[in-house]
Amino acid sequence: MRMSPRGAMVLLLIAIGFVMPVAAAEMKPGAHAVASAHPLATEAGLEVLAAGGNAFDAAVAVSSTLAVVEPTGSGLGGGGFWLLHRASDGFETFVDGRETAPAAAHERMYQDASGTAIAKRSRDGALAAAIPGEPAALEHLAKRYGRLGLARALQPAIRAARDGFACDVKLAEAFAAQWGRLDAEARRVFAVDGRAPRAGEAIVQPDLARTLERIAADGAPGFYEGPTGAALVAGSVAGGGVWTLDDLRHYRVVERRPTVSWFHGLRIVSAPPPSAGGITLGTTLGQLEALGWKPDQGARSKHLLIEALRRAYRDRAAYLGDPDFVRIPTTALLSTSYARTLAAGIDPNRATPSASLPPADPSPQGPQTTHFSVLDAEGNRVAGTLSVNLPFGAGAMAPGTGVLLNDEMDDFAASTTASNAYGLIGSVPNRVQPNKRPLSSMSPTFVEGPRGLLVLGTPGGSRIITMVLIGLLAWDSGADALGVVSQPRFHHQYLPDVVMFEPGAIDPEEQKQLADMGHVLKPLKDTYGNLHAVSWDPAHGKVEAASDPRGVGAARVVPVR
Repeated sequence: MRMSPRGAMVLLLIAIGFVMPVAAAEMKPGAHAVASAHPLATEAGLEVLAAGGNAFDAAVAVSSTLAVVEPTGSGLGGGGFWLLHRASDGFETFVDGRETAPAAAHERMYQDASGTAIAKRSRDGALAAAIPGEPAALEHLAKRYGRLGLARALQPAIRAARDGFACDVKLAEAFAAQWGRLDAEARRVFAVDGRAPRAGEAIVQPDLARTLERIAADGAPGFYEGPTGAALVAGSVAGGGVWTLDDLRHYRVVERRPTVSWFHGLRIVSAPPPSAGGITLGTTLGQLEALGWKPDQGARSKHLLIEALRRAYRDRAAYLGDPDFVRIPTTALLSTSYARTLAAGIDPNRATPSASLPPADPSPQGPQTTHFSVLDAEGNRVAGTLSVNLPFGAGAMAPGTGVLLNDEMDDFAASTTASNAYGLIGSVPNRVQPNKRPLSSMSPTFVEGPRGLLVLGTPGGSRIITMVLIGLLAWDSGADALGVVSQPRFHHQYLPDVVMFEPGAIDPEEQKQLADMGHVLKPLKDTYGNLHAVSWDPAHGKVEAASDPRGVGAARVVPVR
């Protein structure tokens, strides 16, 4: 059988490891694919795509619908990151809709008179809330990159808020666990017969529907100004917060250049600061490349991966913060020479105590989030990771808005000796300052290589980066999309100096070997994370989507003629 010139070219590109993005300029997936943390959000994205929208319109629809149906993970009162790829010209950008500290924020606002951090101040109530970025980011995505307009993309979310949706099992469990932490307004809005909603019961949010309708009609000013803006400020002040109308009016979305790193011929595009994701991924993978790491060597493979993570997370604490406030040596941290230097300090047979590494602050200077992955039939793609930090954010709702306030101020360093809710140590580059964006672990990521394309990301606080890392390593080893999101997980983040792992992620013999090497192991009772992935294999014309079996999400592929 004679091969067509086009087929021969594809095989050549596969052989040299550059199917993406070169071949993608000429080839199209021919299908829409959406994977998100909730079936209604996935359907919202597909609805907008079917109406003629592109992946960027779908991102607005999915993001806003998740804000309604998954209040544990995201919301209009929070923020997020959206990693974009435009198929027509290969343009890639990172839309930073991260929250910012209010102008009245200061370095000691979460400390007592002696300078000791008080965790509750940065986690519960209105004082814990940073200025939301999601509404501005939704308008930005729709205006600059979408086709249908903001109002059309918001319609599924408006319907879900106005007409209600059935509470799922995971959300019911979260309500039961967190009900006492929610303030009176949040309980009023969500209550069914005066109590926390149970699985299968309808949750209706008319105030949130009206807030979404104002955004649909007036764009971002419909949230940051007018009746909604005034209500948000009033709610913040009444709850002990420090928001002002100027804080809301002055919020701005920022576009940044994504990080790019390489591993085994894969091109990894990920989140730049104020996310730690791309740099931490790149630093870890660079060390593994230098070590000649292989996935099939049992405890040895895990040991080397843990040691690489230990050093990468140390650098997270030492160097990373808001790039508009802190000079970050991104090029140096992602360089091959630096990766080799770090790798040279790894003992192949012995754990390095984190305390023996150079201090994470060398010079003076939520497990709840959500993610979705979208690919449209033309090859446009979005990886979006959104958050309000802890479940239900600060637990405070501005009366009359339906908007739960985030508690992202906990992602700042309350002091250089305190850890946040995820155990991440504080550092000077991430100290509280007015109008600053807190450091994040959210890691929306694209992976390109001989197998094609993978779009992935997950919630999970400080564990986000290791979950994405384990997923892309599985992809590199031949896993399909479902295999990527199903991988057993373990985690190390420099401090605390322990290896946390899901049930079954490290077998008993490997546990013994790792303990003999000096690792401190902490088995977890439950699984964690909620990874969502979309993949495209241009050579075989195959598109896949998968949602983490640990969650209640949905993934669908819809062929398009």
